[in-house]
Amino acid sequence: ALAALLYVAVCTLMFFQQRRLMYFPQVTRVEAADTNFALQRADVTLRGWQSHPASGPARHAVIYLGGNAERVEQALPLLRQWLPAHSIYTLAYRGYGASDGTPTESDLEQDAVALYDAVQQQHPQGQVLLLGRSLGTGVAAAVAAQRQPARTALITPFDNMVDTVRDHYGWLPVRWLLRDRYPSDTRLAQYQGAVLVLRAGLDTLVLPARTDALERTLATRHGAVLQVQHFPQADHISILQGEGMGATLAQFAQGQP
Repeated sequence: ALAALLYVAVCTLMFFQQRRLMYFPQVTRVEAADTNFALQRADVTLRGWQSHPASGPARHAVIYLGGNAERVEQALPLLRQWLPAHSIYTLAYRGYGASDGTPTESDLEQDAVALYDAVQQQHPQGQVLLLGRSLGTGVAAAVAAQRQPARTALITPFDNMVDTVRDHYGWLPVRWLLRDRYPSDTRLAQYQGAVLVLRAGLDTLVLPARTDALERTLATRHGAVLQVQHFPQADHISILQGEGMGATLAQFAQGQP
């Protein structure tokens, strides 16, 4: 009986503290003056960064959606190097960077859709490439399903958050406890654009089974393109420095296999 009570107490604690275990905005905070882009939502101001080509206007754009403890501005130098002809936009999630609010699945996804719409307005004659990393792949999946961009790239993606969390907390009734589920497999099953999956061979956060499951879903889409690139020596963090990452993304952004 004591063990059962202790288990129920732990489950209760995990239920109420789960977002503190999923989102880590405290390590990403910056001053608003350090950003150069803002998106006003109904209840909050979201702040981030935009970068445009040094010469001439950009026809196409990239939206970068980062991980759960990522300072997204640190990806900008690499993205500028890899995609010099594109405008690049990255927005700190609610509670991250200099953005107001508190992160939840619903809010992050709605904010990302609003960002996509704002960027598309700025590039009406071009394409917007969605680029998600880790947690951001779940957010990107929601945007892809709703807006159907031509191309979406996913770095260390998972099929859904329930099974991803279960891999690490299998002793908990995760399906009953988890609020923010990010069902990328369900959402991307209806997405008709091209998808690039970028995998890290030494990833211990998103286990191979989770990415395998997502790839199986993506492969069943009728007539839609799926490309997969493996980085066997990279882990969940170091994959952005993987050899050939820039060239792979650049070719995908340009519509090349």
